[in-house]
Amino acid sequence: MQEANDLPVSQEPLIHLNGVRKVFVTNEIETYALDEICFDIHPGEYIAIAGPSGCGKSTLLSILGLLDSPSEGSYLLNGRQVESLSFAERARIRNREIGFIFQSFNLIGDLTVQENVELPLTYRSEMRDAERKERVAESLERVGMQHRQKHFPNQLSGGQQQRVAVARALAGTPSVLLADEPTGNLDSKNGDAVMALLVDLHRARTTICMVTHDNHFANFAQRTIHLFDGRVTEDRDSTSAINKVDGNSPTSAVPL
Repeated sequence: MQEANDLPVSQEPLIHLNGVRKVFVTNEIETYALDEICFDIHPGEYIAIAGPSGCGKSTLLSILGLLDSPSEGSYLLNGRQVESLSFAERARIRNREIGFIFQSFNLIGDLTVQENVELPLTYRSEMRDAERKERVAESLERVGMQHRQKHFPNQLSGGQQQRVAVARALAGTPSVLLADEPTGNLDSKNGDAVMALLVDLHRARTTICMVTHDNHFANFAQRTIHLFDGRVTEDRDSTSAINKVDGNSPTSAVPL
């Protein structure tokens, strides 16, 4: 099997950041959460954004996910200048091109696994019911959770809930998955299993950008961008941890 670091990378960037700054003003005091951020993410890459708490990782991910806007600089997503997009256009792109994976899972407790995964697709008026159901089934199968589709979140372990969250993000066939500390609420065993799942998705050419403060999890990525005090201090190829994953399918690694 071809390793992630050997996968060919498209020459045209999916994401292009140039001189991005984010400034917060409190009592006339300016705080630079991000300062002169410049990098590209190409289709098929697996990027970890690493650094200590308060370094600007989550702020950067919010900008990448169109949940926030830079104070200065340029952000191009699939060749489109993000700053010029309207609120409605941003919402449409978030629904269709960006998949979010959150630390706290963000599943709706009174919806089943199937309904949680299907929910973002219900906002696509052109999508027929049969197509939605098919996408949900395929996504749950990819993360090994199809047999839990009628269960509710409180009937699942933390690792299982995060798998459902990954399935929800995948169902929309996004251009990029944005993962914000996806192992933050998991023990080490389930954390490694979720990381193995992301490696598996990357091998299938999914573009992933993950925020983490843990170098162990950052090493699962193809490339690591280190932030400190809002600035990029290092951008390097990672020492891939793919070989640390055993030969079993990652989707079977979490106790079910």
